[in-house]
Amino acid sequence: MERRRRVLVVGSGGREHAIALRLLESESVGEVLVAPGNAGTATDAPGLPTGKLLRSVAGGTLEIAQREMVDLVVVGPEAPLVGGVVDELEAAGIPAFGPSRAAARLEGSKAFMKAFAARHGLPTARHRVVTDPGAVDAAVRAFAEPPVVKADGLCAGKGVVVAGTHEEAIVVATAMLTGEAFGAAGERVILEERLVGQEASVHVITDGERFVVLPPAQDHKRVGEGDQGPNTGGMGAYAPAPLVTEAIAARIERSIVVPTLEGMREEGTPFRGVLYAGLMITESGAPLLLEYNVRFGDPETQVLMSTIDGDLGEALAGAAQRSLSPDAIRPASKHALVVVLAASGYPGSPRTGDEIHGLEVAAALPDVQVFHAGTRRVEGRVLTAGGRILGVTASGATLRAARDAAYRGVGAIQFAGAHHRRDIGRRALEK
Repeated sequence: MERRRRVLVVGSGGREHAIALRLLESESVGEVLVAPGNAGTATDAPGLPTGKLLRSVAGGTLEIAQREMVDLVVVGPEAPLVGGVVDELEAAGIPAFGPSRAAARLEGSKAFMKAFAARHGLPTARHRVVTDPGAVDAAVRAFAEPPVVKADGLCAGKGVVVAGTHEEAIVVATAMLTGEAFGAAGERVILEERLVGQEASVHVITDGERFVVLPPAQDHKRVGEGDQGPNTGGMGAYAPAPLVTEAIAARIERSIVVPTLEGMREEGTPFRGVLYAGLMITESGAPLLLEYNVRFGDPETQVLMSTIDGDLGEALAGAAQRSLSPDAIRPASKHALVVVLAASGYPGSPRTGDEIHGLEVAAALPDVQVFHAGTRRVEGRVLTAGGRILGVTASGATLRAARDAAYRGVGAIQFAGAHHRRDIGRRALEK
């Protein structure tokens, strides 16, 4: 066959580690570079497919892409997308998977997203945008129930507060607007009607016209069991989520996905990349749009990569080059679940520098993969280097089998101060 692709994955988290390993399973991919990567993407990472190469590299995205003569760049985090890295790469003639700066506003500004939803009739919650701290009290009390408070800009998945009282909403919104919380990202605040139901995530790979819908997932945002405590970047996830039935999935595609892609084209900013819809599924089965992300979710990606079949490299390259084949990716007949191991102090001020033990034991367990996130390798040792440290992921014929295998993997790993949720997937399994 022709030369296999050399792909650059931008990012350092569990999402990027999972994408890199899944790309290496693709027939069309021969080498994956990750910038800046983590301990899991280092050259001596175990378990790579025969004849495939994985390595971490340093430098700016465009500089690496040109130096290494890569065939495709896959951008993991939201910040560089919102900053326009795809525009920069495409201007240099390098195919890049991800939206333009203009299209990335769907995540970069929640106010933009809500206005877009209103223009195109997407089902979403009633909202108000506030920019003046003096107007917060009246705006909050205009909602019969305490509203959800959202910072307009990027906050690493932590800029949403589900207020328990109107007074809490006022305090939180004021802190955002005055810069006390989230800095410039809180210069505008969205107050949103509180919706009742269960949240789900739906990811769509698209070239702006054609698209492929990946299996629905459910994330666990709160740090504590039973969804208690502050929001985090995500403490675990599973897919496919039984909450999203075939009928609901069809409704999501018809009422949210298709109008969004059509609307972005109509406005002159076609969306290419992965569109991740955060949804509320009401008790009646109605899907409502909570927010859009313009990149793969984390930790949802860790389970999505295990629940799809096909050549991921072909699919992402097709989306980047406006030639996506709708049958490039298809659902696999298995379930997957990931449990996040977090550092002491997360999500506040995580402690770093603790040595991690048991990685080889966990990775040797049947159906288990360990994806690195906040890790670094020092003189042959793997140390903690962030808040979310590892995503212990397992697949199985059933969700219960995947859950049990993932927790066996969790039990094999130790580092000082490690904590995790013990109830990932419980809601679906109880049903």
